Amino acid sequence: MFRILDAAFIGPDVKRFRIDAPRIAGKHRAGQFVILRVTDTGERIPLSVAAADADAGWIALVVQGVGKTTRMLNNLETGDTIADVAGPLGRPSEIRRYGTVVVIGGGVGTAIAYPTAVAMAEAGNHVIAIIGGRTKELVLFEAELRAACHEVYPTTDDGSYGFHGFVTQRLQALLDAGRTPDLVVATGPIPMMRAVAEVTRPHGIATVVSLNSIMVDGTGMCGGCRVSVGGETKFACVDGPEFDAHLVDFDLLAMRNRTYLEFEQRRNAAYDTGCVVAPVAAGS
Repeated sequence: MFRILDAAFIGPDVKRFRIDAPRIAGKHRAGQFVILRVTDTGERIPLSVAAADADAGWIALVVQGVGKTTRMLNNLETGDTIADVAGPLGRPSEIRRYGTVVVIGGGVGTAIAYPTAVAMAEAGNHVIAIIGGRTKELVLFEAELRAACHEVYPTTDDGSYGFHGFVTQRLQALLDAGRTPDLVVATGPIPMMRAVAEVTRPHGIATVVSLNSIMVDGTGMCGGCRVSVGGETKFACVDGPEFDAHLVDFDLLAMRNRTYLEFEQRRNAAYDTGCVVAPVAAGS
């Protein structure tokens, strides 16, 4: 069991947890994730580690309540426990001195971008953060990023805060101003990461994305997280989760992520009503 040291909502349906996990905290590096189960009979879900303190022995997770399991998780409070937290998993971000690094986070993806931004700044890079949300309330980790980065540009789809538009438009504005970064790192929804790749592709700017593919065991054995990168099959849990954005087959990634959409919707509806969902028959 893993005890929740504190839990608080930081946005609409978005909750930040600090969890007592000293062994994970001691080994975690930027870009890695954990797989957890809320209960010992629940499903396994991957969540990126937003922060870690090896000395204090805790990790931070940021969770958006969308499906049944994430909503169950967001119902937990300080002092409650989580059945399993396994990690750190995945390959860490490649941290070195590039020069100028633009870190882009969309929605909850900003929590994933944060530790990478911190590590890049500590490595001596000039770090620019572009963070976006549909509304002001969904622009996350701004204060933390301002403490770590040299420049931070918030954006909102509805214009309620910061730049009125998408993170890709703010990135394009930087490029139009003659500011060409040495590396772009993007984390967030699949359409956003794909759009970032298309902005940087004509300029030949190295671009890395963190893929949020379906995962089960986190060890590369189940094959559920397979993605196509440069025409080769990779496993996001052990080969990633970060890959060259210009080589990722985003169409296939999006299609595979919709595989269990109907089942997920049924689970969500059942959670609302307290019903038990019957297993899906093979071929249905």
